[in-house]
Amino acid sequence: MKQFLLFFSCFLISIVSFAQEGDVKANIINAEDDSPLQNVHVLNLNRVIGTITNDKGDFSIPAAVNDTLFFSYLGFKSIKIRVTNDLLKNPGTKIQLTELAYTLEEVILQPFELTGYLEIDNKYVPVERNYRYSISGLPTGYEAGSYSPGAITRVLGAIFNPADLLHNMFGKKPKQLRKLRKMQEEDQIRNLLTTKFDREVLLEILELERNDLDEILQHCNYSKSFISTANDLQILDALSECYEEFKVLNRK
Repeated sequence: MKQFLLFFSCFLISIVSFAQEGDVKANIINAEDDSPLQNVHVLNLNRVIGTITNDKGDFSIPAAVNDTLFFSYLGFKSIKIRVTNDLLKNPGTKIQLTELAYTLEEVILQPFELTGYLEIDNKYVPVERNYRYSISGLPTGYEAGSYSPGAITRVLGAIFNPADLLHNMFGKKPKQLRKLRKMQEEDQIRNLLTTKFDREVLLEILELERNDLDEILQHCNYSKSFISTANDLQILDALSECYEEFKVLNRK
């Protein structure tokens, strides 16, 4: 009798485990007219894997119960969905995305006293240059922002006085760092990040706030210009470089 109960318990556990993991197969449509949406990026934030929808709006992605799926599409509001048993067991579920409504605000252009002659006018247009400094022993350089006599001093100060913020990020969050490495290896995610500038995917996967992300990059001596204009893939690579350099300094 005891053997039968043990076998029955194992059988039930296997059924439950099977039901809790598999492939989510669903269909993405426009909430406005129910038309299928092609090339929607679908990311499993827990497993750091991604895929895109086909021309019929269909996709399939490995997931387990309680994983979070993140949907991103240009011109539409990004959404997150928690995976349930019903979602795993019912392929073809319709998921709606809503178009974003953009309001154009008044733009005030700061006037320059231009003459119409390029040779003269280009002297009045401000140009911001960012400089990177190579440090012996480290694989990459540091960006110090606009050139100034004290720029290299700020770089060396940042390197030889590691900030608590970097320790908190790189020393106490191994899960986020594993995700960081996975993001660099996943082609679908890298392709998505090249087209994005809003840091939305990075913040969701790394579980960071926007202010924290900017502060980390500033402590790694990336200029404000780079932080505000780089695409999300460049930011991902910058974070990775910063982490690798932090490991080198920590070993020393």
